[in-house]
Amino acid sequence: MHLDHDRCSAVVRSKDPRYDGWFVTGVLSTRIYCRPSCPAITPRVRNMRFYPSAAAAQADGFRACRRCLPDATPGSPDWHVRGDVVARAVRLLSDGVVDREGVGGLARRLGYSTRQLERLLRAELGAGPLALARAQRAQTARLLVEGSTLTMAEVALAAGFSSIRSFNDTVRSVYAATPTELRTAARRRGRVPEGRDVRAGRAPGPGGEAPVTIALRLPFRAPLHAPSLFGHLAATAAPGVESWADGALARSLRLPGGPGVVVLRSPGAGDRHVEATVRLSDVADLATAIGRCRRLLDLDADPEAVDEHLGADPALAPLVSSTPGVRLPGAVDGAEMALRAVLGQQVSTAAAATQTGRLARSLGTPLPEAFCAVGAASSAAADEVPDGPTYVFPEPQVVAQAPDELLPGMPATRRRTLRAVAAALADGAVDLGPGSDRRAAAEQLLALPGVGPWTAQIVLLRGLGDPDAFPASDLGVRIAAAAAGLPADARALGLVADRWRPWRSYAAALLWASTDHAAARLPGTARPARPHRTARDHGRNRTTRTPQETR
Repeated sequence: MHLDHDRCSAVVRSKDPRYDGWFVTGVLSTRIYCRPSCPAITPRVRNMRFYPSAAAAQADGFRACRRCLPDATPGSPDWHVRGDVVARAVRLLSDGVVDREGVGGLARRLGYSTRQLERLLRAELGAGPLALARAQRAQTARLLVEGSTLTMAEVALAAGFSSIRSFNDTVRSVYAATPTELRTAARRRGRVPEGRDVRAGRAPGPGGEAPVTIALRLPFRAPLHAPSLFGHLAATAAPGVESWADGALARSLRLPGGPGVVVLRSPGAGDRHVEATVRLSDVADLATAIGRCRRLLDLDADPEAVDEHLGADPALAPLVSSTPGVRLPGAVDGAEMALRAVLGQQVSTAAAATQTGRLARSLGTPLPEAFCAVGAASSAAADEVPDGPTYVFPEPQVVAQAPDELLPGMPATRRRTLRAVAAALADGAVDLGPGSDRRAAAEQLLALPGVGPWTAQIVLLRGLGDPDAFPASDLGVRIAAAAAGLPADARALGLVADRWRPWRSYAAALLWASTDHAAARLPGTARPARPHRTARDHGRNRTTRTPQETR
């Protein structure tokens, strides 16, 4: 889009916030770059230059606007939607791969040489992987400088800088101000909590070190239909791994530096951000934790584009009108979602959550006590973990090697499928990481015994955030489709769904949101009145098994 000068300049003149994150505008007269909706006086068109990323603008000598904060916008939905190598690289960059493994590690994960990868990123984004990683570190640093009371040394470490000197130099170069000057200015605007120490009163963590607690705001593009998003995550929450209380979802995270816990509060009407509280073993894991939370809540989606496309279908138009901004209920880890999908075969939402909780309790890693304090109370069953997150979901190799007595009760065929999926994830035969190829992942999953179309599509939709997956055989999708005047037969519905490409995943989420199931509303709220009959339990995933899912 940044190559279309006329279209971009028209967007800037209209100050349309829907395009924030799609591109940035460099102003030649001031050497500042802004988001499209910047409230400052609109520059002359001849002084505008458009860039696909903040890194490209910085490479051309522009610094970030202090008024519109272009580095505090949602990520470009292009990288969320696309499945090509550049989009996969951007998703890996946001997961901190370059900081942990270097450019060579990023190239190896994508199956390209370093030179090829550098050329592709420069052609598409105007900057190489190191410049993109530097821009991400600068953005994270500014977020922490202006929104927390961490020391500058802790900010530098959390943002991924190797030294205080490189942190200071980068911030000064990108923002034309020192970190101290940014914090002072933010304090004058009331953005830094005076006298509040995020480390106060914390208990010792692993190795005798205390975990760090950081409060953040995660921006998104409006609208966002919070009841169906947070309702789905709350209804499928696994006791001991996730919990819901007081309008917030708490869950454990497995991060490179150790365990972590995040609490995500459902946004209110008119909010443009999700409040997040993150507790980490290693402050250097912050950027990785933020990226995983954004994928969990699908915060980089473009709801206007999705709603416009799906609303053009007469059968879906009433649903789009009543529930605008539906998002995909995602996952923090694709491998975890694959194992949970197997546990959810042929059972209800509640039963799948219970099975997942039992697996975590028997094979997961217990969280240190200092982390458990962050979790909220949950309404788990009496025989399950009664409080907030207390375990980190087990790694695939642990599940693959576990004796039968440590696995939750299930049919022998499903137990074999669980082991097969876990083993394939452990040895790399199936790649469900943030940089994975979605089409290849589907083929890899379908080649495993007991994995059929429903399981594969759920993993693509929730585990990888694929915008064009469609679990046509899901019972909730079929009943909601029938209520909307669409075919209830899975094969016929799948054919109809072709007209919803490339947003079929959002069509499935829209159909789920139209039901009266608990997953379509926030816990504790009444069922909405519906003009038609809907699914009582769309969490019961299938009415019939395919041969592949029973062998």
